[in-house]
Amino acid sequence: QGVAVRSLSTSSSHDHPEHGRLVYKGNLAKTVLGVKFFSYSTSIFNLFMMPYIMLKSGIGVESLLVQAAFYGLIGVFTFVTPVTLHILTKGYVIRLYYKDEVDTYTAITYNAILAEKATVFHQKDVKIPDITKMFTTFYAKTKSMLVNPTLFPNPQDYNHLMGYDKSSFFKFEELEE
Repeated sequence: QGVAVRSLSTSSSHDHPEHGRLVYKGNLAKTVLGVKFFSYSTSIFNLFMMPYIMLKSGIGVESLLVQAAFYGLIGVFTFVTPVTLHILTKGYVIRLYYKDEVDTYTAITYNAILAEKATVFHQKDVKIPDITKMFTTFYAKTKSMLVNPTLFPNPQDYNHLMGYDKSSFFKFEELEE
């Protein structure tokens, strides 16, 4: 006979000792990483293959102007696509941690070289944009951050992050009276 043993522990597997309690996990983290990695790898491949292709095909060998235009066009696609992707996704929050003791958040995002970057900010540093922006849910100090409110397991965590729990507009107890 087998006996099932369940361990009860106060420590969650989602807690991170230096960052705090995990309150949010973005569902597009692997997709963002994969798209950026694919874009970077094709750009690097393009940089190494273009001289070989130009040498073997003989395109524009006689005309320096045609050669410069061709390299310029390839260069635009080689560099503009990864830069644009980075600009659009640099604020996407992969994970968000919260430390109750000091009321600080740590947002984990990807930087330009696909490494995780931690941004620490206080709840008082959160600013909600006056006009809804496509890739910004809030600003942490001056950095734009993008989160999906429906992915917060506990809605109170999102309300606290955005400062809705301190706002007089959202005092539901007063509305019930």
